[in-house]
Amino acid sequence: MSNEVPGWFARAVEVPFASRRVTVAGVAIHYLAWADDAAKPGLVLVHGNGAHAHWWSFLAPFFLEDYRVVAIDLSGAGDSDHRDHYTPEQFADEVLAVMRDAGFGTDTVVVGHSFGGFITLKTGLIYPEELSGIVLVDSAVRPPDFKWERDPRRSPIKPKRVYPTFEQAHERFRLMPPQDCKNQYILDYIGRHSLRQTDTGWTWKFDDGMFRKFEFGDNMHEELARLQCRVGVIYGEDSYLFSQDIADFMFKVLDESVPFIAIPEAQHHLFLDQPLAFVSALRALLAEWRHSKPHRLNV
Repeated sequence: MSNEVPGWFARAVEVPFASRRVTVAGVAIHYLAWADDAAKPGLVLVHGNGAHAHWWSFLAPFFLEDYRVVAIDLSGAGDSDHRDHYTPEQFADEVLAVMRDAGFGTDTVVVGHSFGGFITLKTGLIYPEELSGIVLVDSAVRPPDFKWERDPRRSPIKPKRVYPTFEQAHERFRLMPPQDCKNQYILDYIGRHSLRQTDTGWTWKFDDGMFRKFEFGDNMHEELARLQCRVGVIYGEDSYLFSQDIADFMFKVLDESVPFIAIPEAQHHLFLDQPLAFVSALRALLAEWRHSKPHRLNV
């Protein structure tokens, strides 16, 4: 396990960004924004379950040559406020509100990891005219009869504890779903941004009751088939959530024009395992989209 911070990571997290908020249905939604060149298209980065915008802050600078980039804290996560009830449609509205607040146009691409990919899919389905494409990052859309060894719809998040000190809390940071990660410097970084101070100590920022206030649908494969924007899929070659059977199923639901890119030596949290390989894959996909026309029949 490597705890030595490489130069590329140190340089990336030093790139300036703005911290902004926009109100969506009475709740303050926080997001990070890099660069402000109106001539460039927008790139929106959506985190997974229990995560936050800073999971992307060491990756976002790699896309600034061609994009304005924002990373959202969905409601119930990061520095955004919590809700009494969560819906996929409300999350999609939050993504759209951040896009508009940042001044992004219809040439925007939304990239979502894990649960964030589900929200990204919803955003593309509800607002296809507002963006040019979506990228699903290890976000598995399963067949209706698929049997999981471990059901990813069950939140792995346990009730939050309060720790006396920041150091004690930070030491308890773990990835969910559980996996190992050799890049300890990344875990240390995102762990530091996962905590908030309360009157009695330190605890995690996410709403640990979110999944009790949220219902997954069983028709995601139907929604995937109805997408009218460009779609790309990037997944970890060793991800238990994204098996070859799932990749084959999603490929059939979509069509041969949709790129499926597997990152070697990467599990579900693929851009923590192989950050530079992920950057290269996403940059190549986006470059192809910028210089070609959509080929999907329903676009």
